[in-house]
Amino acid sequence: MDKPFAQSCVENREPILAVLRARLHECRRLLEIGSGTGQHAVYFAPELGQVFWQTSDKHENHAGILAWLSDSRATNIGRPIALDVLHDPWPSSGFDAVFSANTAHIMPLDAVEAMFRGVGSVLNPGGRFLLYGPFNYNGRFSSDSNERFDGWLRQQDPAMGIRDLSVLEVFATAAGMHLQEDIEMPVNNRTLIWGKER
Repeated sequence: MDKPFAQSCVENREPILAVLRARLHECRRLLEIGSGTGQHAVYFAPELGQVFWQTSDKHENHAGILAWLSDSRATNIGRPIALDVLHDPWPSSGFDAVFSANTAHIMPLDAVEAMFRGVGSVLNPGGRFLLYGPFNYNGRFSSDSNERFDGWLRQQDPAMGIRDLSVLEVFATAAGMHLQEDIEMPVNNRTLIWGKER
């Protein structure tokens, strides 16, 4: 099959890698939620050689992920597991880190809450949840372009939309996590890093 391709994965991978590389020195097992095309996994995993990168997504996206994995020589990437955060069972073993990019504004809000709850259940004590994407603050958009993007998302599906940090903090607290870092990224995106309580 032709491999799926997302231009955004190419555009954001270098700044995301810089964040991951600086913070995952002690990480050995990482779960990626919403691996999508698989492009992030095949780019990041070889650059983080000590990390076993476990891909996951809804079953219908597995073929595309596997197409990218089959062309990769990386030996530290796991074949995708089925993970619809609302319906599928989460892995039983723990992870040192969880990474997800551009998912919170695509999922309906109950799925975002389920994602945080699930991450809290699979993270090892002291582990980190790194969440990349656009976010709102105090009910306000951080840029005009994000406001336009939010409007476009809600036209596609009213359940989608850019999430406010205050809402995510409630979800994180309930899951035993707290915000450690809020990192500015290019094109009005952020990387939020949540820490699991020890």
